[in-house]
Amino acid sequence: MAALWVLRALRGLCGAALFLSQLSVLSGRVGSLMTTKLSQPQSTPAKGLTSTSTNTPYFKAAESTEIPPYMIKCPSNGLCSRLPPDCMTCNTNYSCIYGKPATFDCKVKPHVHCVDENNHEQENFTINMTCQFCWQLATSDYVCTNSTNCMTVSCPRQRYNATCTVRDHIHCLGNRVFPKMLYCNWTGGYKWSTALALSITLGGFGADRFYLGQWREGLGKLFSFGGLGIWTLIDVLLIGVGYVGPADGSLYI
Repeated sequence: MAALWVLRALRGLCGAALFLSQLSVLSGRVGSLMTTKLSQPQSTPAKGLTSTSTNTPYFKAAESTEIPPYMIKCPSNGLCSRLPPDCMTCNTNYSCIYGKPATFDCKVKPHVHCVDENNHEQENFTINMTCQFCWQLATSDYVCTNSTNCMTVSCPRQRYNATCTVRDHIHCLGNRVFPKMLYCNWTGGYKWSTALALSITLGGFGADRFYLGQWREGLGKLFSFGGLGIWTLIDVLLIGVGYVGPADGSLYI
């Protein structure tokens, strides 16, 4: 009986020792897990803070500092009524009569600053101009491209397609750039030096006028002996300064 009791006591001690060893192992694992969990939140906010501060500039709206192309032609603080047409937008006056003066309500474009006669800044103003389209303007109010490929000596006289642009200080209706058919006026082969030499030597017989294709004036000089010399001297002066040119409107070469 005593031996059986001793065996039971030893078995109980072994079980208790095994339980304590397992308990110590479990407590070590739980402590390491708690340490890991507590350390993770400390690094997460730092990472999130870095990410937020890095991405913040991308959400800012970029401020536009680009200057419109028309600002090159627009003077600053000038009279609004004298601004070039590219610096303003005007309402069409449908009641205007063609060829008659008319008033148009206009407004300056963004970034354009102008004043009135009293030096007060204004945005809305009126301008006075003739009621007509741009392609109906006088030839002195627009500039056209020239053609160097067509000759004026052909019969009938040739035309060429030109692109014309209205001058900056001229106001008109419609497109300011338009196509137009113009007569060839580049050159007919006439030389200024030849015309001047003929005017000096044989001008009294109208040779210079005949050379330039002005046969009526040539006949007049021939039968009047150069206007008794006065017409001859005047023609030498006019041809010398380039005022008298070929009859077909071409240019000297």
